[in-house]
Amino acid sequence: MHDTNAKLAKLQSLRKLSDLWDRSLGVPGTSFKVGLESLVGLLPVGGDFIGILMSVYIVFQAIQFKLPKTVLAKMIFNIVIDGAVGSIPILGDIFDTTWKANTKNVNLLEAHVREPVKSRQKDEWFINIVLVVLVLILIGIIALFGFGIWLAVRFFGGNQ
Repeated sequence: MHDTNAKLAKLQSLRKLSDLWDRSLGVPGTSFKVGLESLVGLLPVGGDFIGILMSVYIVFQAIQFKLPKTVLAKMIFNIVIDGAVGSIPILGDIFDTTWKANTKNVNLLEAHVREPVKSRQKDEWFINIVLVVLVLILIGIIALFGFGIWLAVRFFGGNQ
C-alpha cells in the first residue's frame, strides 16, 4: 500500500472496526466500555470463532502496511491469547471485556504508521508463516466447534 491517503483511509476504517468490536457500548453507571465481541462471545464456541475471524481480518489488512515481523508477531500473540483464554466458558467472557485484542492490534498498526520501522529484509516468508498460523487457528476453532456439536448430539440425542 503506497498511497498515503489510501493508508490513512484504511487505518481509519480499521480503527472504527476495532472500536465497534471492542469498545462501542458503555456499561451504565461506569466509564467502562465493551464492544460487540463481548456480546457475540457469549454464544458458545461460535461467538469466539466470529471474534477471532474479525481479529484475523484486521491482521490481514494490517499486512498491507508492510509491518515488520515483530509487529505482526505481537498482533498474532494478541489474537492467540484472545482466542485461547476467550474460549473458556464464563472466565473467557469476562477476559474478553478487558483484553481488547483488536484495539491493541490497531494501536500497534497506528504506532508503525506514525514512526515506521524498516525491517532488515523483505519478511515475505514470515508473512506466509503468519497466514498459515492464522488459518490453522481458524481450522482448530472450527474443529472444536464441530466436536462440541458432535458431543452434544451424542449426549442429548443419541441413546434413546
